[in-house]
Amino acid sequence: MSLSSSLQIGEIIQNAVVFNAQSWRDRRGDPMVGASLVETVRQFFDLLEQRRVRYVLVGGVALLYYVEGRNTQDLDLLMAAPSLTKLPELKVVEQDENFARASFGGLTVDLLLTRNPLFKRVYAKYTTEAQLLDRTVPIATVDGLLLLKLYELPSLYRQGNFARVGIYENDIATLIHYYRPNVDGLLDELSRYLAEPDLAEVRKVVAELQRRADRFRGKESSLDQ
Repeated sequence: MSLSSSLQIGEIIQNAVVFNAQSWRDRRGDPMVGASLVETVRQFFDLLEQRRVRYVLVGGVALLYYVEGRNTQDLDLLMAAPSLTKLPELKVVEQDENFARASFGGLTVDLLLTRNPLFKRVYAKYTTEAQLLDRTVPIATVDGLLLLKLYELPSLYRQGNFARVGIYENDIATLIHYYRPNVDGLLDELSRYLAEPDLAEVRKVVAELQRRADRFRGKESSLDQ
């Protein structure tokens, strides 16, 4: 299951910004609110190509390639930190060892830096290609997206970020429901990158999400009969 190759990244982000009331309040007077971000996104991907910057599309936009109903207000990329030197137009506002947040002409770009061992693993081994914005874009596979989301769950729990936990858990459950990945294999892979207490918590969450997916499949089957 995947969406049409006509998926327009800029329109997805534009719609999320326009229809998010909190975003409107926070950015009142910003000329980008209500304006088209499609051209900005296109320019950004043109720049990545021109500078020969290697990246992998992840996050909400990548998820939308595989399932319907997800929305996002920013662009998420896996990227090596040294590549930032090739992109002076990308204004970094926050950065630590694993993450950076930047802006490009009103577009928010979140970067997962490959100094992190798991991010490097997904970047190297869990990628494919998709036709988006009239071009071929490197994108994380379903397994790659699941590894990233499962890896980040324990941190979100510790932060007490209930809203983001709910989004991540729903994303994971949706991918499990539609694609039936080898969850045990993914958890084994994840065991190299998470401490045992965090891994144990993730295993419990995944077991519950699998039960939820199984219950839903059972309801679907009964409706088909």
